Amino acid sequence: MSAVLHPFAAAAAAAVADALKLDAALFQVGSPPKPELGDFAVGCFPAARQLEMAPPKIAAQVVEAFEANEFLSEATAAGPFVNFRANRGALLRHLLDATVIDDSAAELIPTSVGAGKTICIDYSSPNISKHLAYHHIRSTVIGHALANLYRAVGYDVVGINHLGDWGTTHGMLLAAYKKWGAPEPLDITALNELYVRFRAAMKDDPALEEEGRAWFKKLEDGHEQARQLWSHFKEVSWAEFRAVYDQLGIQFELVKGESEYEDAMPGVLEMLDEKGLSTESEGALVVWVEGIKAPLMLKKKDGATLYATRDLAAAIWRWQTYHFERNLYVVDRGQGTHFKQLFSVLAMAGYDWAKRCEHISFGLIRLGGKKTGTRTGNVVLLKEVLAEAEERSRARIAEQNPDMAANALAETARMVGVGAVVFANLASQREKDVDFSWEDVLSVEGDSGPYIQYAHARCASILRKAPATASKDRAAPDELATLLTQDAEWQLALKLLDLGGVVVRAADSNEPHLLSRYLLDLCTLFSRWYTTGNQDKALRVLCDDEATRGARLALVSATREALRQGLGILGLQAPDVM
Repeated sequence: MSAVLHPFAAAAAAAVADALKLDAALFQVGSPPKPELGDFAVGCFPAARQLEMAPPKIAAQVVEAFEANEFLSEATAAGPFVNFRANRGALLRHLLDATVIDDSAAELIPTSVGAGKTICIDYSSPNISKHLAYHHIRSTVIGHALANLYRAVGYDVVGINHLGDWGTTHGMLLAAYKKWGAPEPLDITALNELYVRFRAAMKDDPALEEEGRAWFKKLEDGHEQARQLWSHFKEVSWAEFRAVYDQLGIQFELVKGESEYEDAMPGVLEMLDEKGLSTESEGALVVWVEGIKAPLMLKKKDGATLYATRDLAAAIWRWQTYHFERNLYVVDRGQGTHFKQLFSVLAMAGYDWAKRCEHISFGLIRLGGKKTGTRTGNVVLLKEVLAEAEERSRARIAEQNPDMAANALAETARMVGVGAVVFANLASQREKDVDFSWEDVLSVEGDSGPYIQYAHARCASILRKAPATASKDRAAPDELATLLTQDAEWQLALKLLDLGGVVVRAADSNEPHLLSRYLLDLCTLFSRWYTTGNQDKALRVLCDDEATRGARLALVSATREALRQGLGILGLQAPDVM
């Protein structure tokens, strides 16, 4: 995905390129180290080698050739950089048209980037018959944010929940159910307890492991009772999962478990055999990948398939169905070797599209310094975290808004509580590990989701308080430049204009935290402007002069819209009252 610039940054790159008769794509547009130096900075280093000139001389040459235009008013040289000042009126008009005027063709987030392209994103993908635990939150919300980022820039997104509903663990559960039974009506807690009990019993009785393998073989062979019980377990599990996904506001374009590739697996195994890629090793069927010590396991000694076989079948099916531009797997970094093997085997089999497959890895969640997991029962349930977050948010919101109606309080508490949990997992780079603590997850201050939601609610409050007679006419660019003259207003406007570029970069790098950081910085700038207005009556948004008030309200509305869009992309809702 190539860099996408808003018209003013693009004009800066073009000004340098035109003066030097070079391609504008060579030049990156950033910000000067100090606001007083200008609005956009372009380094001349890429041209130095081609022109055999020192960058400072190149910068001076660009400035000499510069002519003001509809986007840029001034250019100055600062060593190897050319600093440009934007045409303020034009920039403000473009910004307000893109965020406030419904019928404008202007847009802050470019939707043409992914036009006509499809992306598959495999995320969440829990194992059935186990709790949707808090450690599942990372794949779930990172994947959901990525799906929204790609949708925002125009991709046709296929969000896939690849349920873990096949394999030896399900044979273990069948064996446990037959051995000890379970209460009816069956729920996921009972299923999980059976699984944990069976894993613990295996330590004292190794024969149980073979019993579990035998039951999975029955499941693969179509044993009627095994299939009926397994289907029941799957229905119980999905009901629980769907309730949590509904709380998070997540829907998938496709829910397709590993079991649904069962019919395709013989063909995959035959194809690998015909290409001479599969071989027997210690009774198992494997594919060796150069540079990796362990092989990719296709079938065990007993003939049972493994999830690698099903992943191969799923990848082939996705290509045949969607012809994707990219095929992403949002899975923790512990599966890095598996995906290297998977993509390598696909490439070895002659599938050119294997290079479009990517493992989007992320760090783990630790509880008390230890990795959580269902095998040991060391889990914090995701639904319990969401419920606790909602309850704590309810108490804080009720304290701040004692007259809020009960239904509004409940809805706002849900938005803020869920938002706090989601944002806590998107605020930092995805590769970083996260230590679970209630204080961090539910924080409403600093780098938190509720902090951004509160800024949105403050914007909404200002707009509600605006006089009904406030002008809704579109001010001319020159008029806007004379009405919005504060440095704080201008810095806020420049930041708002960056939204589209941030969304494109976050999608291209698969790093939602870039958007999280942007929204936090935007809130800081808005707060600075708002605070300045509180200290000086003449600088307030709701000032006495109608024209100035209208322009400032438009900037508030633009900020509110950018926050709403950004929060929505990350998977948070934007309450109007907090």
